[in-house]
Amino acid sequence: MPSHKINISIVDDHPIVIEGLKTMLAHHQIFNVIEAFTCGSQIISFIQKNKVDIILLDITLPDDNGIELCKKIKLISPHTSVIMFSNRSERSIIMRCIQNGASGYLLKNTPIAELIESINNVLSGNIVFCSETKQIINKPSPNELIIPRLTKREKQILQLIAKGKTSIIIAEELFLSPLTVDTHRKNLLQKFQAKNSTELITLAIQQNLIEE
Repeated sequence: MPSHKINISIVDDHPIVIEGLKTMLAHHQIFNVIEAFTCGSQIISFIQKNKVDIILLDITLPDDNGIELCKKIKLISPHTSVIMFSNRSERSIIMRCIQNGASGYLLKNTPIAELIESINNVLSGNIVFCSETKQIINKPSPNELIIPRLTKREKQILQLIAKGKTSIIIAEELFLSPLTVDTHRKNLLQKFQAKNSTELITLAIQQNLIEE
């Protein structure tokens, strides 16, 4: 758990949602909701001048699409973690958000305890989904699913990558050289046909290859 306050911004076109989130997060002293916006352009201007640790981002906004906005946010402020917070439950939308750099996808009916846990998990470097979202992404269409064969070592490394650990840390834990870990990482990306570690983890979650 971080020793400093976590700066959170909320982007949602419904003021009542913003006020509800503010009230719930205010009960946790570690969180500091520094600003909330109803438009995408406002958060873009804000992060150019202010440090934000977490953004809770809706998809439907009056001036922008949250999926593309997530990508813009990550380009401007790579250290900011974006958690999508939406009523949209289509699998294709969830996957596009993760591919655009989101650190998680929660539906608006997510219980507050699960929301808090998800924020903490994102701060630890994990990608998070609410219970309902997990069920959705675990049921891909047959033509989407690619099930690669993994060695025991690749499975170990995959679990550690999912926990946000670097190649150096993984090498220390498994008594391997960092170069060997990087080779396994590249092989995993190739086997899953993934562009990066985020997409790799998402695909592995779909196939129940990562332990919760």
